[in-house]
Amino acid sequence: MASSHSSSPVPHSSSSDGVFKKERDSSAKHYKLVRSLPDVCPKEPTGGVRSVCDGPSVVADQHRWTVYNSKVNLPAALNDPRLAKRESDFFTKTWGLDFVETEVMPSFYLPNITKEHFASYLQETTQREKIHEKCKNICPTKDELGAVSNLTNNHDKSRTDLEQVPKIFLKPDFALDDPSTFNAVLPWSHFSGAGGKGSRDVASSRLLQEKLSHYLDVVEVNIAHQISLRSEAFFHAMTSQHELQDYLRKTSQAVKVLREKTAQIDKVMCEGSLHILRQALTRNNCVKLYNKMKLMATVHQTQPTVQLLLSTSEFVGALELIATTQEVLQQELQGIHSFRHLGSQLCELEKLIDKMMIADFTTYARSDLNRPLEDEGQVLEKDRLESLVFGLLRQRKLDFLEIYSEEMIIAAKNTVKQCVVSTVSQIEEIDTEVVVKLADQMRLMTFPQWFELLKYIFANFILFLKRIKATLSVIRNVVLKVLDGNQKSRLSDCTLAEGNPGKNFSKDPEVAYLTYEGRFISDAFAEVEQPSTGVDTKNQRTSCLRNELCGSDSASEQECTTESSSSREKTSSSVTAGGVEIPVNEDMMLTDLELGRVANNIQELLYNASDVCHDRCVKFLMARAKDGSLEKLSSSEFVALSQAVERFVQETEELCGRRSMSLRGALQSQANRFVNRFHEERKTKLSLLLDNERWKQAEVPAEFQDLVNSIADGRITLPDKKQTGAEERKPSDYLSVDGQKYPVVGTVLLLIRIFLEYCQCVNDIPSITTDMLIRLSDLLKHFNSRCCQLVLGAGALQVVGLKTITTKNLALASRCLQLIVHYIPIIRAHFEARLQPKQYSILRHFDHITKDYNDHIAEISAKLVAIMDSLFEKVLSKYEVKAPMPSTCFRNVCKQMAKMHEAIYDLLPEEQTQMLFLRINASFKLHLKRQLARINVVNDGGPQHGLVMVDIAFYTGNVQALKTLENLDLNMAEIWEQKR
Repeated sequence: MASSHSSSPVPHSSSSDGVFKKERDSSAKHYKLVRSLPDVCPKEPTGGVRSVCDGPSVVADQHRWTVYNSKVNLPAALNDPRLAKRESDFFTKTWGLDFVETEVMPSFYLPNITKEHFASYLQETTQREKIHEKCKNICPTKDELGAVSNLTNNHDKSRTDLEQVPKIFLKPDFALDDPSTFNAVLPWSHFSGAGGKGSRDVASSRLLQEKLSHYLDVVEVNIAHQISLRSEAFFHAMTSQHELQDYLRKTSQAVKVLREKTAQIDKVMCEGSLHILRQALTRNNCVKLYNKMKLMATVHQTQPTVQLLLSTSEFVGALELIATTQEVLQQELQGIHSFRHLGSQLCELEKLIDKMMIADFTTYARSDLNRPLEDEGQVLEKDRLESLVFGLLRQRKLDFLEIYSEEMIIAAKNTVKQCVVSTVSQIEEIDTEVVVKLADQMRLMTFPQWFELLKYIFANFILFLKRIKATLSVIRNVVLKVLDGNQKSRLSDCTLAEGNPGKNFSKDPEVAYLTYEGRFISDAFAEVEQPSTGVDTKNQRTSCLRNELCGSDSASEQECTTESSSSREKTSSSVTAGGVEIPVNEDMMLTDLELGRVANNIQELLYNASDVCHDRCVKFLMARAKDGSLEKLSSSEFVALSQAVERFVQETEELCGRRSMSLRGALQSQANRFVNRFHEERKTKLSLLLDNERWKQAEVPAEFQDLVNSIADGRITLPDKKQTGAEERKPSDYLSVDGQKYPVVGTVLLLIRIFLEYCQCVNDIPSITTDMLIRLSDLLKHFNSRCCQLVLGAGALQVVGLKTITTKNLALASRCLQLIVHYIPIIRAHFEARLQPKQYSILRHFDHITKDYNDHIAEISAKLVAIMDSLFEKVLSKYEVKAPMPSTCFRNVCKQMAKMHEAIYDLLPEEQTQMLFLRINASFKLHLKRQLARINVVNDGGPQHGLVMVDIAFYTGNVQALKTLENLDLNMAEIWEQKR
C-alpha cells in the first residue's frame, strides 16, 4: 500500500465559494476512507438520544489512554519539516510516519528482466536516437525555448535579488540580542554624531532604513512568490482544518450529552444501589470478622478437646480434629501471631497419638490372643479394634500387622505349653518334679494319653484360628469400608463437577460496566451471595472444626450442624466403624492400591496363622517321634493318628483357605518309616508262610469267602472284626470268585488279606499311596519269585521236605497265581483312583507284575506238558506193531493220561484242562509219528496199518472218555507221513 510522493492526490478548488474539497479521481479509489476509531464501550446506554459513535466513552474509558488523549500542534503537524513534499501528509497524518515508500518484493510469477533482454532493441534504435538528438539540438521548439528562458530568467532574477540581502540575515542563528549581530546590522557610526543630529547622520539613518526596507521587500516578494507556487497546498491545509473544527465541535457536543446522561444515571439508578452494595460489603466484612474471631475461639479449644478425647481412647476423633485444625491454621488463620506455636504443638501431639495407638494395639492383640479359648465372644471389644485400625490406617502405620503376627506366634507357643501342662498335671504316673522338661514328660505318656493330648491341642488350635480369623475379618472389613468410602467420595465429586460446573451471574449488560471502587458490580453481588450458598470450602472447614468442638452445648451443636450440613454432603465422605460415622480425610488416607495391599496382607496373615499352628504341631509330633515311638505304632494306631492329623489339616484349610504342608510333611516322613516297617513285617510273614507251605489244597474259611465277596461288591477294605456269638459256618473246598472256583493254598488266602491291608492303609492314609504301591508291587513280585523257586525250582523239596513236585502241586500253584492275576487290575484301579494324573506312570509296576505272573503260569503249563512229553518219548520208543491189540504201550499211555486228568481236573477250569490236553495230544502225535516212521509203517491199508489204527482207536476212546474232554478234537490223521 505504499505510494510515491509524485502520485499523491492533491486537492484542487472545485467551486467558487472558497471551499476546497478533495477531488475524487481514479487514483484515490484504491484507498479506503479514513474511519474513526470504534467506540470502546459499544453497549453504552443512550437514553433515547442519538448515539454518538465518533467519541470515546467517558464512563468506561476515563482511566484508560486512547488516541483522543494525544495533543499535537496543528501547524506543526501540517508543516512537518521531515517530509520532502507536503502531499504525503495525507497518509502520514492518519496512518503514521511509518507509512512511506517501501521496497516491493519481486513477483515469483514474473521473470527477472535484465539489460540483455533489450540489447537487440537498443542496437536497432541507437542510430535513430543519435539522429534525433542531433536534430533536437539543432532545432529546439518554441515552448522549450520559452519555458527554459522563463525559468532561467525567473531563477536568475530571484537569485540576484536574494544575493542583495546580506548573508547575516539568512543565518539560522540570527538574533538581534547578540551584540555582534546588532553592531553588524546597525553600525554605531550612523548614530554617533557630536552636537546633535547632523544632516549626514540623518541621511545615513534614512539610507539604512531604506536599505532594510528594500531587503524586507525582496524577502516578501520571494515569500509571496513561493506562496503562490504552493497555494494549492495551503488551501488544502485550510480545508482540512475546517473539517477538523467540525469534528471537534461534534465531539464536544457528544461529550456534553454523555456527561448529562451519566449524571442522570448516577443520580437515579446508581447512588442508591451503590449505597446498598457498600452497606452489604460492610456487613459481609463484619460477618467475616465475626466468623474469623469465632473460628479463632474454636481453634483455641483444640488442645483441651484433644486431651479429653485421648482420655477416652478416641484416637480417630483426636486425629481428625488435629488434621482439621492444621488445615484451618494453614489456610484461614495463617499469620496470626497468637497461633504461631500451635502448629508445632499439634504435630508433636500427633506423634504422641501414633505411639499411643501402637502401644494400645499391641496391648489389645496380646489380651485378645492370650485370653481363655473357652470364651464365647469371638471378637474382643470390636468397636475399640475398629477405631484403632482406622486410626492406624489414617496415619499410614501399616506395621500393626507385624505386631499382631509376633503376638500370634507367642500365643501359639503358650497354647501348646498350657495344653501339655494341664494334661500332665492330671497323669499321676509322671512326676513333674523329677521330669522337668515338657518333651521328656510327653515321651513318658502312653500312646492313648499322648494321642488325647494331640487331639486336645488340635481342638485348641482350631478355636485359636477361629478367633484370629474373626479379628482379621473385622480389620479387613474396616479396610474395605475405607476403600469403598474413597471410591464413593470420588464418584460424588465427579457427579458434582458434572452437574454444577459453575454459577453464572446473569446481569444486565448495561449495568455490568458500572464499577464500584475498581470492581464490577457482579463481583460485589458474588461476594454478598457466597456466604449463603454453602459451597465455600473455608466455611466447610470451619463448620467441620466447629462440629468437632461443639461439645454438649445444644445451641452451638445445632448451629454447627446447620452450617456444615450441605458442605459435608459435597466435600467429605464417611466410613461407619462400630456404628460411628468417621469422616475420611482424602489427603491423609491411603490410596486404593495401598488399601488393596493391606487387605492382601491381612489374608496372608491368616495363612501365616495356619502355618504357625502347623509348625507348633510339627514340633510337638517330632518331640514324640524322637525316640522312634511313632514307628512302633500298630496299623490301627498309626491310622488313627493319620486321620486325626488329616481332619485337623482339613479344618484349618476350610478356616484359612490355604493348605499348609508342614504338618503333612512331618506326618509323611513318619508314614514312610511306618510303611517300611509295615512292609517288612508282612514280607517277612509271607516268606515264613511260603517256607512252610506244602502246596496242598487248603480249606477256605467262610470269613475269607466273605472277604472275597466284599471285593467283588467294590469294597476293597478289611471287614470289621467278627462279632462274638455269631453262627459258625463250615469252610468250603474252593474259593468262589466271580462264578469260578479257585482251589488255593493257605498262603494265598493270607496274601489276599495282606494286600487288602495295604489297600486299607491307602484309604486311611492317602499320603502314602505311592509308597504303598511300590511296597505292594515288591510284595507281589516276592510272592511270584518265591513260588517259582519252591515249585518249578523244586525248592520245596529241601525247605519243606516234600518227596516230589507232583502235577497236582503244579496245577494248584498255577491256579493260585491265576487268582492273584485276577485281583491285580482291581488293586490297580484302587490305587489309580487315589493318585494324581502326573503319578500314573507308577502304575506300570502292575503291568510288569501281570506279565511276570502270566509268564510263570505259562511255564507251569509247559512243565505239565513236558512231564507227559518225556513219558511219551520213553514209552513210544519201544512201540512195536504186533498183536495182541491194543498194545501194552498204548495201554500205559492211556493210563498216564488218566492219572494226569485225575490230578488236574479238580484244580484247573474246563477250558484250561482242554487246552492242556490238546498240547499233550500234540506231543503224543509227534512222538508216535516219529516211531511209525522209524518202523516203516505207512497208511497203505496193509496189516500193520490196521493194527496201528486199532491202537489209535483205543487211545482216542480212552481220552474222550475223560470228563470235559468228550468233544476234544484229537485229529490223529496227522501221525501219517503225507505222500509226495
